[in-house]
Amino acid sequence: MGSVSGIGVLDKAVSILDALEAGPRGLGDLVAATGLPRATAHRLAVALEVHGLVARDPDGRFGLGPRLTALELAVLARPALERLREATGESVQLYVRRGDRRLCVSSLESPHGLRTIVAVGASLPLDVGSAGKVLRGVLPAEGPGWAESVEERERGVASASAPVIGRGGDVVAAVSVSGPIERTTRSPGQRYGAALVEAAQAVGRESAGR
Repeated sequence: MGSVSGIGVLDKAVSILDALEAGPRGLGDLVAATGLPRATAHRLAVALEVHGLVARDPDGRFGLGPRLTALELAVLARPALERLREATGESVQLYVRRGDRRLCVSSLESPHGLRTIVAVGASLPLDVGSAGKVLRGVLPAEGPGWAESVEERERGVASASAPVIGRGGDVVAAVSVSGPIERTTRSPGQRYGAALVEAAQAVGRESAGR
């Protein structure tokens, strides 16, 4: 294949990612789609897997990895998160699970001077906080569709979170609202639950439509 950027190995790696946008592929299909030699396609796909840009499914097929899918989800979620911040007046976040941690992939701050701040890229414990509960799947089957926490991770802060459900019915992310208890009260789920669930469902619809 000819070089587009002038850096051949980069162009070849991008051709693999482009081919995987259509869905998971076995190595043979990947070779056919990219025109790369079999050994080159395999070597680059495995290297991309190390960096989280490619992942293999249980059948061994290559697909887009968690780093890319998280970035795509963050972009798709932005309108819903903006509406949620406007509706609640508090900081909102989008988290995905990374092993035994949760990773913030999108964060919009409250306009209030006193607010919670979670940086994009922050890696937080999975065993505390409402988003951790959602990503661990501990929501009751007949519950309200959200989880809440009060001063679990940080004193004076409360949060509520709702699950984003993927195409396969699994929880792929958590949408959260957080702020000082003086505004959220000690029952943030009751206060923001309906808006949270609406936002999480909107993100799920957007991701399923891709």
